[in-house]
Amino acid sequence: MKKLTLTSRNKTIALGEKIGRLLKAGDVLVLDGDLGAGKTTFTKGLAKGLDIPDLIKSPTFTIIREYQDGRLPLYHMDAYRLENGGAEDLGLEEYFDSDGVSVVEWAQFVADELPDDFLAIHFKRTDDENTRVLEFEPHGHHFTKLINQVVG
Repeated sequence: MKKLTLTSRNKTIALGEKIGRLLKAGDVLVLDGDLGAGKTTFTKGLAKGLDIPDLIKSPTFTIIREYQDGRLPLYHMDAYRLENGGAEDLGLEEYFDSDGVSVVEWAQFVADELPDDFLAIHFKRTDDENTRVLEFEPHGHHFTKLINQVVG
């Protein structure tokens, strides 16, 4: 598992943008971490890397936000409200197998729906309010290669 320390919001966005430029249709990223750990900030950068001009907002109350106006569509999901079930009714596999990129926050609540290949990124807060430690857990060759390219 590779780790990276980011010392600002801008560096989190820049990393997301760098990864976003390397993603392809059907890619799934799973982001986990406490509230305020940087998941949505990272997703804003990812959208930038996908050439999506829209303002990216947390999907907490909508479960899935779709952004269609980029190089690839972005499907930003927050599965927190699915803690007590219901994931199987959303047709998540249709998003995962689509022409876009899926980003799933709180994915432990939809773990049975995830594809075999995905990239998990764990966001950890530190004592410094601007610093985050990210741990990358690639599942599958494509994501192992991608992380080696981005993190080294």
